[in-house]
Amino acid sequence: MTQSDNSKIIAEARRIRAEREKDYRAKAFKLYPKICAKCGREFSGKNLRELTVHHKDHNHDHNPPDGSNWELLCLYCHDNEHSRSGVADAYGEDTAGSEEASSFDNKPFAGLEALLKNKMKDNRE
Repeated sequence: MTQSDNSKIIAEARRIRAEREKDYRAKAFKLYPKICAKCGREFSGKNLRELTVHHKDHNHDHNPPDGSNWELLCLYCHDNEHSRSGVADAYGEDTAGSEEASSFDNKPFAGLEALLKNKMKDNRE
């Protein structure tokens, strides 16, 4: 395969990807209000290009017609979402987009009430 053949294949793949993105972006804009799902910023007119379609499962080929795998995010929140997922990947955690990601198993104040009661009891004696 020549350099020219590789360039043609890459160009075709990029064209197909751009077409696919246009399709689901248009569908997402019909389904959802033009508001970032994370920060709540509203978009219209010229700044509408700053609103992106985020795939919740990070699979750009998973585009159900009901839009259940999409959420609209501004450029900044979209970058943040992918950064968080990259950090989780680095630590071997699967936390991107999950509700469990915001809950912690660590309970630093567990048993504090009992310790305080004992302390107060000791002070009275």
